[in-house]
Amino acid sequence: MRTLARIVSGHRTAWAVLAATAVAVALLFAVLPTSEGDTAPPSGVPDTSQSAEVTEILASFPSAETTVGILVFSHGGDRLDAGDLAAVDARAASLAELSTTPQAVRPQISDDGTAAIVAVPLDAATADADVAGTATSLRDAASTDLPAGLDALLTGPIGFQDDIANAFAGADVRLLLVTVIVVAVLLIVTYRSPVLWIVPLAVVGAADALAGRVAAAVAEPLGIPLDASISGILSVLVFGAGTNYALLLVARYREELLRQPDRHRAMRTAVTSAGPAIAASGGTVALSLLTLLLASLTGNRALGLACAVGVVVAIVFALVALPAALVVCGRGLFWPFVPRASSSAATVATRTDDRTAGGAAHHAAPRRGFWDRLGRGVRRRPAVVAVASVAGIGVLCLGLSGYAVGLSQTDQLLGDPDSVTAQRVIDESFSAGLTSRTTVVVPSTVADEATALASGTDGVDAATTGETEGGLTRVDLQLTAEPESDAAFDTVERLRSGYADAGGRLADALVGGSDATAYDTKVAAQADIDLIAPIILAIVFAVLALLLRSLVAPVLLIASVLATFFASLGASTWLFQNVLGFPALDTAVTLYAFLFLVALGVDYNIFLTTRAREEGLVHGTREGMVRALASTGAVITSAGILLAAVFAVLGVLPVVALTQVGVIVCLGVLLDTLVVRTVLVPALVFLTGDAFWWPSRRASRQPQAAQSPTREASADASAATNRSR
Repeated sequence: MRTLARIVSGHRTAWAVLAATAVAVALLFAVLPTSEGDTAPPSGVPDTSQSAEVTEILASFPSAETTVGILVFSHGGDRLDAGDLAAVDARAASLAELSTTPQAVRPQISDDGTAAIVAVPLDAATADADVAGTATSLRDAASTDLPAGLDALLTGPIGFQDDIANAFAGADVRLLLVTVIVVAVLLIVTYRSPVLWIVPLAVVGAADALAGRVAAAVAEPLGIPLDASISGILSVLVFGAGTNYALLLVARYREELLRQPDRHRAMRTAVTSAGPAIAASGGTVALSLLTLLLASLTGNRALGLACAVGVVVAIVFALVALPAALVVCGRGLFWPFVPRASSSAATVATRTDDRTAGGAAHHAAPRRGFWDRLGRGVRRRPAVVAVASVAGIGVLCLGLSGYAVGLSQTDQLLGDPDSVTAQRVIDESFSAGLTSRTTVVVPSTVADEATALASGTDGVDAATTGETEGGLTRVDLQLTAEPESDAAFDTVERLRSGYADAGGRLADALVGGSDATAYDTKVAAQADIDLIAPIILAIVFAVLALLLRSLVAPVLLIASVLATFFASLGASTWLFQNVLGFPALDTAVTLYAFLFLVALGVDYNIFLTTRAREEGLVHGTREGMVRALASTGAVITSAGILLAAVFAVLGVLPVVALTQVGVIVCLGVLLDTLVVRTVLVPALVFLTGDAFWWPSRRASRQPQAAQSPTREASADASAATNRSR
């Protein structure tokens, strides 16, 4: 790190680093292809799941070449009159012209007479190649010359695909715009400078733009698709993490500028001191993300790979491009609050600068501000503070009593897109499962028995024997439950258990379709959590143990981060169900929230405890923690608030899963920043004392009692002088 610090902070080398960075970025943009990932996320269920096997088998059936668009006609809940019914017949005739089987396009009127359905068979390849165009053609044909008050809404596979694609349309632009505005405002407030914020934002923005290209280039040869949701989370993570690293580095740089008349020396010390913490925290996040490559769901693997690449790019820009840019711009960048070194501080800094790289850096006594007073207040009553903090976290965890996973198809999008509104009409006037597709593939010799078994299964409304191909027959089912609901999942389970228990050739039956795919996704998501969560915790423990050279500290820090995760998950669950109206969490949300809160939450603990260890080498464990909190409290709190705000930006997209991830991570980061890292972790350090660093040797050789500001300053100067001799 010292070599890197000298290069990025040198009088001439800083300019060279900036030039080399600009050239490298330009070349990469020219060489790397533009990503054209999927607009909407694919299912990505494991190949070994029954739904995936059914999909593969059905690819050879003639019906694999068809899909369906479903048009729902309603008159605001009123019965359809003669004029409405005539218009529906006319629209069905127009829709038949778009279908591959015109004779099959016939209106179906509900028993209560309030709605009509027209199913339009379509060529699957043509529809998939242009979902938006197909949906527009269907809507135009269905809505032309309708009587006043009669609405035509598109749902079914085509309708939901189009609405999901529209939800992500322009996602990158919207997320980027809102994120940039949020980051710019918070940086201006943090730095209190109309100029300084521009440099970190420009550096992080360049990192974000490059990260997307690099991630796509790495993912393509591995066969991992990156969709719009992954790109959105990637941008948020790069901006959040990159800005956090920038805040830490700039804060340390400004601190050194108050001691160093030479800004190049100041930056060298800042990079040497803050660089290991930034590299360790970012490395922890990247390694944790890479564990997702072990996941069974394609979406999880895509997120892990893309975001790990993004974090690495953010670290490189934070430790290479940002220091060089800050040094080149000079002290005036901090205007109007330009940090100046006093003559006494400059003298001490000059005499100690060359020696601090090999040991603990010398720091002046912290000012008696809010964070110093808070640290000393916690130090006086650590047990009371720890118990109160744990009790508060426990109260938030009570929300986990309502924890549930799995959203129905209509609950996955915010607002009222056509597909959701139409599905609600179907739920009220027809069978809720009318638009879902559940298919059983069985050996043809037992097709009749398989159909009979399905017909007698609770939750199945109808079962029809279909095509035969290669000795296999498909049985098409209509369920009574809403698509992708818990009731539909229960029916899928009953079907699979029923065929397995029947034995013989019936045991070879495979249950697939949209509901089965959603069910297998839910099961695989839980399996991914069970596998990956322990690995992430092991990685975090190993990084903390190596960085802090302690076995006690990692245990306490990980416990505090886990408490934050469960508390934020509980609070969010209560908020979702009682305020926002979300009945459950999306299948991917828990794993994503765990990953981001554990990995990013450890970031702040790394920033705090590495500084505490550094200070503790001179002032003792307890006094070192007070000084670390006083020195880092403001910048880490600013970083936490900024990161929380950036993740909250995910709520601008009308996708429930991303909104839930944003809310949980936002609440968790705020809880970690304002409570856990601010008072709980310091209280644990004060309670354990030097044992916090066990089995390392005692961190200090000096008394740990708090000193007066004058005596602290004198002790600091004396210690620095002794070390410089």
